[in-house]
Amino acid sequence: MTGRSADEWQDGSVPEQEITSRPDHVDWTLSPPSFAADHPDALAPYDLVVLMSFGGPEHTDEVMPFLRRVTRGRGVPDERLAVVAEHYYAHGGRSPINDQCRDLVAALRSELGRRGLTTEVTWGARNSAPFISDVLADAAARGHRRVAVLTTSAYPSYSSCRQYREDLAGARPDGMRVDRIRQYALSDGFLAANTDAVERALHTLPRPDRARVLFVTHSIPTAMAGTAGPASRPPDGSYVAWHQQVAARVLAELRRRHTPDAGADDDGLVGELVYCSRSGPPAQPWLEPDVNDRLRELGTQDPDRPVVLAPIGFVSDHMEVINDLDVEAMESATEAGLSCVRAATAGTDPRFVAQLVDALVDRAEQARSEDAAGSVATGPTAGQAASGPGWTPCPTECCVNLRRPETPAIP
Repeated sequence: MTGRSADEWQDGSVPEQEITSRPDHVDWTLSPPSFAADHPDALAPYDLVVLMSFGGPEHTDEVMPFLRRVTRGRGVPDERLAVVAEHYYAHGGRSPINDQCRDLVAALRSELGRRGLTTEVTWGARNSAPFISDVLADAAARGHRRVAVLTTSAYPSYSSCRQYREDLAGARPDGMRVDRIRQYALSDGFLAANTDAVERALHTLPRPDRARVLFVTHSIPTAMAGTAGPASRPPDGSYVAWHQQVAARVLAELRRRHTPDAGADDDGLVGELVYCSRSGPPAQPWLEPDVNDRLRELGTQDPDRPVVLAPIGFVSDHMEVINDLDVEAMESATEAGLSCVRAATAGTDPRFVAQLVDALVDRAEQARSEDAAGSVATGPTAGQAASGPGWTPCPTECCVNLRRPETPAIP
């Protein structure tokens, strides 16, 4: 552990890389949806929607217990956790993630209401109150039996998907079925929100047409990255491939807006994928380059080109964004003599929120098909396939738990 924050704790970029095909894409035989997205029963059979996040402390006295829960079983001593704790103490001991979940729940309720859907929406966390186990136990006590879960992690990997599914398997009360929506980073709403966020950041620069966009996500161990996604995953895993594709699509749209006639070698917008928030033993390989290392290199290689940090790996301003980008990366940029701004995260952008509700509606359509067939579905609905790859249910070998592969997980 190197002193990074822990809101999304995780156990060579290719500059200007263009990816034109969907990774892991499968053509499915599709059937029409049984209900329109605004049909009053569009979320049936689900009687509850739960937003599930990583969690974070809300007071200084919660910081160390929170960090101990995050690192449970890894033998991390308190003196090393205390270094990370300082990031939270610098912000009053309060992570921004819980307030952002409350805002997203409110936005989801509003979008459901706009469509005439009345399904209850609540939220729970893996590592802080309201704990997901307590939320589901309370829901069961109130009579809920079919629950749809959407997580605040948009990409496939063990830490960002399967670990959530493992926690749900352990927290699910007897008699309750819990399903989750697919990963959604490649869906139109998420892409549009991130594209316009970078666009707004570009317009704060004197030469937006020749900026460099550093697309930032959370680093994870290379072994974990290599097993992200199902068996059909690319050599580097679906975690890397999805981030590369999000970056490529956002950059392509920005180039169209700013330099529509520029060729690949023209001195227009450029971009690349970098990583933040590395933790773990120094000898363990993690995805690189680190954003700070890359900024220092750019200060020598291309000091006149301004930089936009685009946190595409995060759905909202987690502590990694607030500390690792707004503080540490900005300090690195200043020391390197670079002009640097940070783009916003998707947050509660209406298009992103609408996309999440669409994903819930699609998952409900799949659940109804499963109920009718008496078995678990083997592919996505028409809506799921149209808006990008993702897996519900996940194959057994998807995003495997390399430490404890036998750990149960919901599909």
